[in-house]
Amino acid sequence: MKIVICASEVVPFAKTGGLADVAGALPLALEKEGQEVIVILPRYKAIDAAKFNLKTSGDGILAGTLGQGIKVYFIENAGLFNREGLYGDKQGDHPDNLERFSFYCRRSLELLKEINFKPDIIHCHDWQSSLIPVFLKTVYSQDPFYKKIRTVLTIHNIGYQGLFPREEFPKLGLDWSLFSMEGLEFYGKVNILKGGMLFADLINTVSPTYAREIQTKEFGFGLEGVLNKRKDSVFGILNGLDYDIWDPQRDKFIARNFSITDLTGKARDKEDLQALCKLPLKKGVPLVGIVSRLAEQKGFDILAEGIDAICKMDIQMVILGTGDLKYHQVMQEMVAKYPKVISLNLKFDDPLAHKIYAGSDIFLMPSRYEPCGLGQLISLRYGTIPLVFKTGGLADTVNADNGFVFSNYSKMALVKTIRRALAAFQDKKQWDALVQNALKCNFSWDASARKYLELYAKAKKK
Repeated sequence: MKIVICASEVVPFAKTGGLADVAGALPLALEKEGQEVIVILPRYKAIDAAKFNLKTSGDGILAGTLGQGIKVYFIENAGLFNREGLYGDKQGDHPDNLERFSFYCRRSLELLKEINFKPDIIHCHDWQSSLIPVFLKTVYSQDPFYKKIRTVLTIHNIGYQGLFPREEFPKLGLDWSLFSMEGLEFYGKVNILKGGMLFADLINTVSPTYAREIQTKEFGFGLEGVLNKRKDSVFGILNGLDYDIWDPQRDKFIARNFSITDLTGKARDKEDLQALCKLPLKKGVPLVGIVSRLAEQKGFDILAEGIDAICKMDIQMVILGTGDLKYHQVMQEMVAKYPKVISLNLKFDDPLAHKIYAGSDIFLMPSRYEPCGLGQLISLRYGTIPLVFKTGGLADTVNADNGFVFSNYSKMALVKTIRRALAAFQDKKQWDALVQNALKCNFSWDASARKYLELYAKAKKK
């Protein structure tokens, strides 16, 4: 199959969040499956042409490679992309984002014709590439080159929709009839993601549970009606985890490597983490790790309410991340009150993240909503038992066999579940079984790529 991946950020070239990891890993997994894949993204100022050995490949196009032979094309436009920040700067979103990403979408489609790459599937990601399905079925609908191309749109987080003032609609070059409730209009504004959802052949999101959740008022961010109308075309596929980066047998950041057959290294990693975080070296006390943005979406509202009670338990906790100032302050107060219980690290620190995943006994992820979640997948890979709220990808990957799940989003339920986990930790037989089950989980990209190929085959029949 010939596949184009269109995403506004792709590892290793440009990244602000999880979208880049997916858009970088999926093409590699598809290539391993014998597919012909190319990738198209904007050429931002931050992308170093020399570092990635990018070469000019036509008018306003640079090209590089990924994996064995995946061609990666970069859309150049100095006026639109040669500036700080992918989507915005300290002042907020770039005011011309509609122009920037509509240019990217049109130019991507034109590029395919220029290089004579006629794909079976264009796989679009989030609102930034959502105009591709719209343009294909309107502006380019009469051009025979584009006739049989089908589109799949992946929604990574439906909260980000690409909303713009009505006055900007003409810049898209679309007929005004598309600015309607049945089109791109959304409460008087232009909604780019909605356009993609209406015109894409199939829609998917990054876990089966999240695919169901976004069709409800609670999680749909106003677009649940559109999704309900298209419910037969909405699917969920879990993101994979890059097992080359996250591998306890080869991880260079951790004190001692370990595997499912020899877990002695994990005990050493716990000691290393305790020493590094200035916590007492206590083998029998469960160590809870958190690697997260400190925000309400990530469960810090209920964690902040319950943290005092949690710190009174026989427990240690290491927190890594930054976020809302109010949660920084709550956690700092707890560190002052319980210095031998909590280690707070308000920063981004990749080596420390690896040490937390390897050295903790329990990984806490009480997110209010989580489209897929990577933290729980990493913790399972390292035999660190996840404790999660039952939502999105967390509900699809964590269960009583490999972790702890609470289904009532409240301080009481969180505290009660932590108590349950601590009791299980003291039962060596029960805990060892959990660790073994965790280490046996397989959330590699290979499995996800095969599911995407099934989805592409469905789209081709449309």
